[in-house]
Amino acid sequence: MSAERNLWYFEDTDLFEVLCPKKTPDMENEHAPGVYKKDEFIYFKDQSSENIYMVSNGRVKIGTYGPDGKEIVKAILTRGEIFGELALAGEEKRQDFAQAMDADTRVCAMTIDDLQNLMKDNKELSFKILKIVGFRLRKMERKIESLVFKDARTRIVDFLREMAQEKGQKVGFEMMIKNHLTHKDIASLTGTSRQTVTTVMNELRDKNLITFDRRRILIRDLEKLA
Repeated sequence: MSAERNLWYFEDTDLFEVLCPKKTPDMENEHAPGVYKKDEFIYFKDQSSENIYMVSNGRVKIGTYGPDGKEIVKAILTRGEIFGELALAGEEKRQDFAQAMDADTRVCAMTIDDLQNLMKDNKELSFKILKIVGFRLRKMERKIESLVFKDARTRIVDFLREMAQEKGQKVGFEMMIKNHLTHKDIASLTGTSRQTVTTVMNELRDKNLITFDRRRILIRDLEKLA
């Protein structure tokens, strides 16, 4: 089976061990990935919450709009990450939108009924799904607190530390993050401006706390960065 069509069984995702072909042999044909063009919406705000999704290829932006119509970016997700999970917590209509950020973005949709049926007989799956939902809620709470109580520089530094802890790979005493975000993306996620992100990143590089290019960010020492 190809990696693209075998979406729910990616070995590098947290759910691979419980959503493997041996346990769910009919899932591959029923839940083949959908393909989206850049900027195409996967779902809209206020749309009925019927599915949970996983990113197969490309990036997906989760966001909403403020009272003034300004876009608010909540998350930018990459391969192997789940979204739309609040439908499992009783969300009847989407509180945000999901939009493809790259050409040939691929996601797999599984109905809530299908997933709940799997969860009934699989305590490990139930635990992992609940853990994902809880983690996302705590992360959103931290983001709100950060926007209210912290200045722009601190929010950007905290964001880099969080990325390192969640997605970083240890390289000696340093932490390497594969970078899929532009300065504009980081600005959207931290409630700052692109110019502020560039200024702070350059300042951190000048102090030899980080190095970065378009493909990666290398944090020299997480404790010193704090």
